[in-house]
Amino acid sequence: MHRIRVRVHAPARSAVAAALFASLAAACSANPAPPEADAGTAGKDGDRPVTVTVTPTGRQAAAGEPVKVTAADGRLTSVTVTDAKGRQLAGKVAADGRSWISERKAVPGTAYAVTAATRTRGGTAGTSRASFATAPADKVNKVDWRPGAGATVGIAQPISLVFDNPVENRAEVEKQLKITTSNGTGGSWGWMRDWSGKDRVDWRPEKYWKPGTKVTLDARLNGTDSGDGGWFVRDYTTTFTIGVQQIVKVDLDSHQLTLLRDGRTVRRIPVSGGTPGGDKRSWRGTAVLMAKEGTINMNSETVGLGDAYDKMVDYSMRLTWSGMYAHAAPWNARWFGNANRSSGCIGMSNADAAWFYSQVQAGDPFEISGKDTKGVVAPANGFGQWNLSWADWQRRSALR
Repeated sequence: MHRIRVRVHAPARSAVAAALFASLAAACSANPAPPEADAGTAGKDGDRPVTVTVTPTGRQAAAGEPVKVTAADGRLTSVTVTDAKGRQLAGKVAADGRSWISERKAVPGTAYAVTAATRTRGGTAGTSRASFATAPADKVNKVDWRPGAGATVGIAQPISLVFDNPVENRAEVEKQLKITTSNGTGGSWGWMRDWSGKDRVDWRPEKYWKPGTKVTLDARLNGTDSGDGGWFVRDYTTTFTIGVQQIVKVDLDSHQLTLLRDGRTVRRIPVSGGTPGGDKRSWRGTAVLMAKEGTINMNSETVGLGDAYDKMVDYSMRLTWSGMYAHAAPWNARWFGNANRSSGCIGMSNADAAWFYSQVQAGDPFEISGKDTKGVVAPANGFGQWNLSWADWQRRSALR
């Protein structure tokens, strides 16, 4: 330690000596910074250090909540929260500089590092660091969604999410689902039990989509607790485009199918629908073309019909989960345009089916009418939500 000489007047000598002793003692002793903080946070000229608090804390913290950082005796100038893979949780410092909250929630089974840049009331800059980790999820919930990314679909195509496990926190899950459209089209989510028995939520506009609309689903589910079904540990996104306006009118009483494009009739095709008077009747109402499946095996046992059939069927276009298709049915040729004699599907000739198959797209609505049917297509039997009024559909949202 260097010697320091101080010349003072006698009356003040004892006071100065005491002050000098205190100063030297401070210079030689340890003065640690607050826990998890750099020494630069301590300030100068008696300025108090900034106290930074981070929640959650610990190594088994609960997931599913935003990260919150607060400052006392100063303010935050910036906050960075990063996981082990370098991904950041975005957030914004409050106007008064006293807090920061992440926009997203902490994810299960993840370690986070928090760096907070601070400034004391006296203007001294500093940095505070902290870390925490969340407990892993006991169960993970996954999502299967339609339509696929980059698809071009018809004007009745809904957005549909089916969950692996039950969703008890429906309102919380629905809050994380964002739909963006190129022309401001509005719509609503509706919850249901899928034909498979799983929980499902679909989004549809009030009326059919306008052709050319670009639609993006941003399901920001990562870190959301679905309830007893477990946690979501990733986000989901898909973007698709609405194609040409096509509506398929099926009149089971006149046994005719009509393809309309942009409001004009393209072609009429003689068909035969489901046999009247029993389980082989067709459904009525609006069904949506779910997929073009090509040549498939159709077996009556899979749809619970007594009279057995097991055959390969060409140009198969699925309309419901319960097994109603439009397809080629050459074995029924004598009934096309004359009578309904199928096992519930809408059959037509090979030539007509080949042409029709080439024209339609997934998402095209089939508006089916007829006196002798087995009822209206249910919302979860394929995409039958168009058979509900707009008010009834909106009531299926968990946020209403």
